Amino acid sequence: MERIKQAISKAKEGRPASGSRPTGSPKSAPQKRRKLAENEDIQYEHTQVVDLDTRHLEAHRIITFDNEDPDAVSFDILRTQVLSKMEENGWKTLAITSPTPECGKTVVSLNLAMSIAKQTDKTALVVDFDLKKPKVSDYMGLKMEKGLLDYLEKDTEIKDILVNPSFPRLVLLPNRVPIRNSTETLTSRKVKNLVLDLKDRYEERIIIFDLPPLMAGDDAIAFMPQVDCVLLVVASNQTKPVEIKEARRQLQSANLLGVVLNKSAEKQKRYYY
Repeated sequence: MERIKQAISKAKEGRPASGSRPTGSPKSAPQKRRKLAENEDIQYEHTQVVDLDTRHLEAHRIITFDNEDPDAVSFDILRTQVLSKMEENGWKTLAITSPTPECGKTVVSLNLAMSIAKQTDKTALVVDFDLKKPKVSDYMGLKMEKGLLDYLEKDTEIKDILVNPSFPRLVLLPNRVPIRNSTETLTSRKVKNLVLDLKDRYEERIIIFDLPPLMAGDDAIAFMPQVDCVLLVVASNQTKPVEIKEARRQLQSANLLGVVLNKSAEKQKRYYY
């Protein structure tokens, strides 16, 4: 726990006092894609900056704040493999899903994003598109007054929803409440425009979409054409072979990067790619 506190303290110290652009706030005029300079600091002037409760993170298995946690190294390895494949193909958007609920896809999404954000030339954005059962804000301990629904239905500006969780180069787009007609929402023109805007904001941004489980409905498959590639998260001693086979069948037209095994009893091999 103390190591996590020290890691967050160092992250805060690395944030400059002034002089950088906001991340992720859309404007009506067309934007030029900007490439971040190596080691460039970012200050979130419009994006909300929220301090996190380290005990809450630990309780929800969010571990990559702590560079010395042995399990965090596994996510760094996963990050390297994922980014290598994405850079090879010029991809920027990654969907993360699972065959069934409770496989840990949100945990993988958040830990992978934090690991990516630790790279000096990348920023990471996690978008909670599990519209029926949003968990990103709960897992991170965010107490939000506004969320994705406010943007979709009340014309709230996206900059008023984006959150930097006191960790440089990481931004979250959370959702507070379940959204009805989730499939129709994910394939709507407004969501498609949002995805394009988020993708084009920075040249070196990796966007991770936390999607619903494949067998919980058609949301994930309906949204899949809007992303470049996908990771499938399965749970050790929980996900059945027939469920993995069906998930791979549903993803046969997508760029499946690999399968992440979660909840393994072997501590040093809890996650692998």
